[in-house]
Amino acid sequence: MFDLLIQNGTVIDGTGAVPIAGDVAIVRGRIAQVGNLSDRAGEARRVIDARGLVVAPGFVDVHTHSDGWLLKTPQLVAKTSQGITTEVLASDGISYAPVSPENYRDWFVYLRALNGLQQQDYEGWRTLADYLALIEGRTVQNVIGLVPYANVRVLAAGWGRGPLDDTQIKIVRREIAQAMDAGAAGLSTGLDYIAQCFSTTDELVQACEAMAPWRGLYVTHVRYKKGTLAGMQEAVEIGRRAGVPVHISHLKAGSPEEAERLLNYVDRVAVNEVDFSFDIYPYTPGSTMLNYLLPYEVWEDGPLAACARLRDPAVQQRVETLVECFDLPPERITLAWCATKDNARYVGWSLARYAAHLGKRPGAALCDLLIEEQLAALSVLQNGDDAWVEPFLKHPKFMLGSDGIYFADGRVHPRMYGSATRLLGPLVRDRKLFSLEEAVRKMTSVPAERFGLTDRGVIRTDAVADLVVFDPRTVSDRATYEEPHQLSVGIEHVLVGGVEIWSHGRPLELPGPELPGRALRFKS
Repeated sequence: MFDLLIQNGTVIDGTGAVPIAGDVAIVRGRIAQVGNLSDRAGEARRVIDARGLVVAPGFVDVHTHSDGWLLKTPQLVAKTSQGITTEVLASDGISYAPVSPENYRDWFVYLRALNGLQQQDYEGWRTLADYLALIEGRTVQNVIGLVPYANVRVLAAGWGRGPLDDTQIKIVRREIAQAMDAGAAGLSTGLDYIAQCFSTTDELVQACEAMAPWRGLYVTHVRYKKGTLAGMQEAVEIGRRAGVPVHISHLKAGSPEEAERLLNYVDRVAVNEVDFSFDIYPYTPGSTMLNYLLPYEVWEDGPLAACARLRDPAVQQRVETLVECFDLPPERITLAWCATKDNARYVGWSLARYAAHLGKRPGAALCDLLIEEQLAALSVLQNGDDAWVEPFLKHPKFMLGSDGIYFADGRVHPRMYGSATRLLGPLVRDRKLFSLEEAVRKMTSVPAERFGLTDRGVIRTDAVADLVVFDPRTVSDRATYEEPHQLSVGIEHVLVGGVEIWSHGRPLELPGPELPGRALRFKS
C-alpha cells in the first residue's frame, strides 16, 4: 500500500539524467518505487496527478539567513513557494549559536537586521546542536548547520582583535570539533563581519584543521572589501594548508571583465589546488546589514558597545571616509528595513536621499540612523546588471544559494522570494542558459552531496521523499525590488519527508505538534 502516488509526471531525478515519464510512490516518508505504476493506483491512499508537470527532488538552499525565522515560523512561504525544502544555516560565520549567557544579548543585537530574533526569543540554548534541535519539528523545512566562526572566536577570545593565544586556539578547535561531531557540515566565515574580520590566515588554517577529520567544508564569505580575487586566493590557501574542501559564498563580480578574471582563476588554479565549489543567487545587486559599512574598530567591544563608539567624532569621520571610498556611491545604497516605526518612512530611500533630507553628510546620517535603530537596519546594494552573474550560473562549480533575508515589513531583496524559480523560468526556460535537468541538478543532488545529505537531493528508491512538483511552462519569480513580497508561481506541490506542505500553489496548515522539518547531520 502506498501512502501517496504522484502519477503521470515527468521525473527529473536530480542526477542530470534524461527525464522520464513515470510515477513516484511514497511509503512512510521515503520513495518506495519510481516508474510506470499506473496499474497500482488503487493501492495508493492518495494520488497527485502530475500530468504536464515535472517531479523533482526538493531544492537545497546552501546560503541562507533563515536561522531566526525558522525557529518561530511553521512555514517560511517565501522559500517553500520556490520548492526549497532544505536550508543550510549559520552562513557568513554569524548565527545564534554557539553563544554564552554572557554574550547572547550582543549577538541578538548584531543579528537583528539579518535574522529577526529579539531578546525575548532566547530559550537558553548554548551549542549549535542545541539550537538546531529546537528548530526540528517546529517548521516544515529541513535544516543543516555550519559552525559560525565568529561565534566560536568570541567564545574563545571575546570581541577584540587578537591574535589568539595557544589556549584560545585550543578552545576554538575544541568547539569546532564538538560541533562537527554533532553533525555540522563545516565551518563558515564572513571575513568582512564582526570578530572574524580580525582573524589571520594562519588562525583560520588552524581552525579548519580541526574539522579535517570529518571532511567538513570551509564555507567562506571572503574578504570582499579587500578584493574578491585576493579573498579567493586566501580561501584556497586556507583549504590547501588545512586539507579541507573550499566553498565560496555568493561569488560574483562588479563587471564582466572581473567575472572573466575570477572564473579564470577558478579554472586554472582553484580547482587544481583544492576541492572547490561556490554558490550564487541569480541577481547581481546584493543586500546586507547596513552596519556592514562601519569600520572594524566599532566592533572591538561587541555590539552592545558599538553605538557608544559611533558617537565618537573620530569614529564618525572614519565612517565618512569609508562611505566615500565604498564601491558604491550613497545614491545606490538603499534602506531596505529598519526596526523602529519612526524610521520606517525612509525604507526604500537611498542613503544619499536620507542624508540630504537630514541636511547631513552620508557618513554622519548613517551613524545617526544606526544609533537610533540600535544597529538594526538592512540595505540593498544596487551594484550592476543581472547579466553579469550569468557566467557564474553556467559554471560547473555553481550551486544555488539565495542569501535571502526576510522581513515582512521591509523592501527586501527579491532573491528571498525568487532565486530558485528565476533560475528555472526566466534563465533556463526563456534564456536557455542550460538544460532544465541541469538546473534541477544544481539545486538538488549537487548541493546535497556537497553538504553531506546522502539520502536527499535525488529521486530513487529509499531516498527521503523531499519533492517538488512544478509546471515548467509557467514556473517563474514575481518578486521585484519595488515589490519584493510576491510569491513565485508554477510550484504546484512540495513535500518534505513525504508530507505535503504546499498544494496547488498554496501553503498547507499542518496539524501539530510536530512538523516534518528535520535537523539533518552531515555525512562525508
